Amino acid sequence: MTTVDGHIDVLIVGAGLSGIGAAYHVRQAFPDRSYVILEGRENLGGTWDLFRYPGIRSDSDMYTLGYRFRPWPGDKAIADGDTILEYLRDTAAEHDIDRHIRYRHRVVRAEWSSADNRWTVRAERGDTGETVTLTASFLFGCTGYYRYDQGYTPEFAGVECFGGPVIHPQHWPDDLEVDGKRVVLIGSGATAVTLGPALTEQGAHVTMLQRSPSYVISMPAKDDLALRARKVLPPKLAYGVARAKNVALATAMYQLSQRYPERIRAQIRAWQRRWLPPGYDIDTHFTPRYNPWDQRLCLSPDGGFFRAIRKGRLEVVTDTIETFTETGLRLDSGATLEADIVITATGLNLLAFGGMDLVVDGVPVEMSEHLAYKALMLSDVPNFAFVVGYTNASWTLKADLVSEYVVRLLRHMDEHGYDRCVPVRDPSIGRASLFAGFMPGYVLRSAAIFPMQGDRAPWKLRMNYVRDLVTLRHGPIIDSAMRFERARVPAQR
Repeated sequence: MTTVDGHIDVLIVGAGLSGIGAAYHVRQAFPDRSYVILEGRENLGGTWDLFRYPGIRSDSDMYTLGYRFRPWPGDKAIADGDTILEYLRDTAAEHDIDRHIRYRHRVVRAEWSSADNRWTVRAERGDTGETVTLTASFLFGCTGYYRYDQGYTPEFAGVECFGGPVIHPQHWPDDLEVDGKRVVLIGSGATAVTLGPALTEQGAHVTMLQRSPSYVISMPAKDDLALRARKVLPPKLAYGVARAKNVALATAMYQLSQRYPERIRAQIRAWQRRWLPPGYDIDTHFTPRYNPWDQRLCLSPDGGFFRAIRKGRLEVVTDTIETFTETGLRLDSGATLEADIVITATGLNLLAFGGMDLVVDGVPVEMSEHLAYKALMLSDVPNFAFVVGYTNASWTLKADLVSEYVVRLLRHMDEHGYDRCVPVRDPSIGRASLFAGFMPGYVLRSAAIFPMQGDRAPWKLRMNYVRDLVTLRHGPIIDSAMRFERARVPAQR
């Protein structure tokens, strides 16, 4: 059954970090404008509601992962997942956003009509099975880029022979007992670095099996400057000080890594030599083939990952899997790992715009044929914006800027009587992957399903918050690529 459910001024897809932030900005700027958030899952929070594995936490500091408009209230800068979820729920309740969320509404298709000057959005309800259709003047994709219903697991030979459970962290069972168990944790990314020490605290002996190493560094779980600033400054000012400091440090670390990779490699190695037991084989287990920040650095709050290694509760093995056996794994080197439980922290699957199909005037939008304008709109797709966060900094830094830009864009359209805006690509602009220069496996597997970037502004993606702050918060709305139009027949609200 299909239900037609009215017209919305701004329709937001996704009720995670980006969607709640977008709703706040739209509501503050346009209190009389209608907005709705369609969320495919049964709860808000996105990633922070989905992942339930032990130790789940932020891998960015909360003074930048938190919203600019709502200071992070916790004491920990690297915060636990349930604390972040509480922060999101409180934010939505405080600003009356939660009443505008429609849960179990998974958007499957959005069709733009230039004749009607609006989007027709179709969502499938997970609770009733019916299809709901809405129309919207502006569509705002805040879906993140993870596929929530399926994590990535490679095909392992012999996995059906293993006598114990094989678990992907994205689908963590509530009743899993690890105390006294031998756990083989496959992977070397942020999830594995988080899970390893957390499982040892629950009594497991963990072997982290990695095909190749990642950069892992320790970071204090609490930010001393931020906590001191709170004692002497008003909350928003103290938060702003901590936020600015952490933006500056993260930006400096990234830029130094890009310009002087060997120096940063040497510095990370020197830190690890202090954190690891004497004589530890850093070359084999902690020296990646790539340069720092070609992939995200893995953070270990207060050095918990290294402490678990020193205590002998966490072992790192660098090797590849020949096959699973009934009692564990046999490796290509000939070594064997005995296991009661195997956890495949082998990565995520990406999904552009939550998997919804976009259509413009009857023509399906093939992502690889469109360029990302300012990394937040699509060429030749009217009245549509999306959030894709930074790979080298906190997601919310970019999400806040995108929302602020969308507000400025809508204000400009109101002031000049425009009904639609659309970035138009110059055919002379070159094309490259949206994630060019960023090379983790989950990106390489999925880059083709995302739009492309160009070789110059405003089509070139910049992983630089400070430059984006100038462009998106203060830069001109009008440029040679953005076209504003008035509808021949004014759209009815």
